[in-house]
Amino acid sequence: MDLGLTEEQLALRATIRSAISRGRREIDLGLSIPDTYGGQGGGLAEVAVALGELRLMPNPLLSSTLAAQAILATGNQEACARLLPRIAAGEPATLAWTDHTGHWDTPACAYDGTLTGTAHYVLDGDLTLVLARTETGPALMLPKTCFRVDTNALDPTRPLATVECADTPAEHLGPADPAALRDLAVTLLAYEQAEIAAEALARTVDYAKNRVQFGRPIGSFQAIKHRLADLHLTVETARSAALHALLNPGPEQAALAKVHCSEALSTVAGEMIQLHGGIAITWEHEAHLFFKRAHGSAQLFGSPEQHLDRLTELLGFTPSQSAEAR
Repeated sequence: MDLGLTEEQLALRATIRSAISRGRREIDLGLSIPDTYGGQGGGLAEVAVALGELRLMPNPLLSSTLAAQAILATGNQEACARLLPRIAAGEPATLAWTDHTGHWDTPACAYDGTLTGTAHYVLDGDLTLVLARTETGPALMLPKTCFRVDTNALDPTRPLATVECADTPAEHLGPADPAALRDLAVTLLAYEQAEIAAEALARTVDYAKNRVQFGRPIGSFQAIKHRLADLHLTVETARSAALHALLNPGPEQAALAKVHCSEALSTVAGEMIQLHGGIAITWEHEAHLFFKRAHGSAQLFGSPEQHLDRLTELLGFTPSQSAEAR
């Protein structure tokens, strides 16, 4: 997806793509961290480009970027100078946030001198930061210690955990805006989802060109052509929604991208399995990884249904109109 990307971002994409082709999977966690703190000084578009290339590769870029942006948003210069260079130097970070319901609006933990609560669906990372409820509003906390338990996530390429705090001493870093962080998270995730959908479609097209049945490649059958054409439209509209949200930040754009890109990836991953046939339901084939990422990502940072409700409210639709939109 070249539309809207600068020459520098296209060069970054080419560099990452070349490195991955040579077997290198390390990624600079400081892409969006200002150079004054040891980062690359890029923006969120650079992070999105990297996520789009990494696709199904396990990596802490998304979690570390959210943690770094949360630190920057506090305005705490001392905390920025102390913590951001650690992330930029390669220490994975993560942000503990939601409760077991998966709603990302209200922090799961509370702070009243100590930190108490259990955050679920925490992405991978060593340096753990916690969003917490306080008397003065949501705030970013750095717990002295916390108990992390890895969970059996559906998607093996994106490890998740719960983080438990029980009267845990914590450093109050500064104020936090959960809504803004959620919108940032879903925007980056939507871009990743769109690019994973594009990769799933590309593999399916290649298979359809080479799989011969009744003496012909199955891609030559009209029914298969129509299904692939529909998937192409699905992927390109998802890419457009993701890029629009990235370049035009806002709650409406973020919610729209999350809804459309979640459903697009789920659709393409499901069709990938259908069009590959029996080979796609074996462990040896990667189709199941695309399918699991699709369903795991759809629920991460709020389900499509939650964001559709939020979008219709933001746009001023009535509950009956929201139901019709479903």
